[in-house]
Amino acid sequence: MSTRSTPRCIARRAGIALALGFLLALCGCGSSSSSHSKSPPPAGSGHIVMVMEENQSYSTVVGNTNWPNLNSLIKSGALPTNYYANFHPSLPDYFMLTTGQPLTFNDSSTKVWDVDNLARRMLAAHISFKIYAEGITNGYLGGNTGLYVIRHNPFAMLSDIADNPKVAEQTLWPFTQFATDASNNALPEFSFIIPNIDDDAHTGTAQQADSWLQSNVVQPLSSYPTFQTGGNGVLIIDFDESAFKDIAHGGGHVAAVFWGPGAKSGYKQTSSTIYQHQTMLRAIMDQLGLSNPPAAAANAPAMSEFFVK
Repeated sequence: MSTRSTPRCIARRAGIALALGFLLALCGCGSSSSSHSKSPPPAGSGHIVMVMEENQSYSTVVGNTNWPNLNSLIKSGALPTNYYANFHPSLPDYFMLTTGQPLTFNDSSTKVWDVDNLARRMLAAHISFKIYAEGITNGYLGGNTGLYVIRHNPFAMLSDIADNPKVAEQTLWPFTQFATDASNNALPEFSFIIPNIDDDAHTGTAQQADSWLQSNVVQPLSSYPTFQTGGNGVLIIDFDESAFKDIAHGGGHVAAVFWGPGAKSGYKQTSSTIYQHQTMLRAIMDQLGLSNPPAAAANAPAMSEFFVK
């Protein structure tokens, strides 16, 4: 029997190592946060729409002809060039984006977690938000169904939503509702979009994911008031993790894109800062006017270089 490590095994070891480093940071053994400003911008900064894509490396996205529409957004928006996922596999990355902690490395886990998180903060601050997921019904809290996988929907495993059917009905929606809300100028302040596994580049092709993004998200937003000239809407496209062979900083080099009048135009990162998913969590909270990000997001660097204000 061969003892040679596979890329997946290497990635798993890297994830465990990163998790240990993360725990040290939470205990105050990591780098100091004194150089990071913790004052969020004023609330009411428009609409944030976030779309999650899957399992693509930076080099297979940025400048790649398989993603023509996304690269058009990159040219007219803002691009962090030093953005890295935290782990392999997917679920701990999604939890980093929403709680600042990996919580579990079991991609099949459906455990409900009672920890500080983005949903809890938005509920407390009365910030409107919806999770739009392909393949579910309103308020759906079940497991995998069709091309929907719960590991791509961390909000369905946070106690603030999962243990409260009323909140679940208010916040968990089929993706078809996004078009309705957009056409009625009724999008919430924060939208989290979960394409199914054929439309997020997980199982389907990059071209399919790129076309789906353009037709179903970018086009409706292009005529939305806060995404017009003079508005302050921001569309975020993020990838949960890179290809398994890429374990740089735990989860590999990935593309994260900001587009819309609230993001800088034609901007590529000029700083040498390393950004990761906890950094994105802080950026979202900063843009929503929410202070004191949870867990690792508290010490994450600000992403202010990518925003107009």
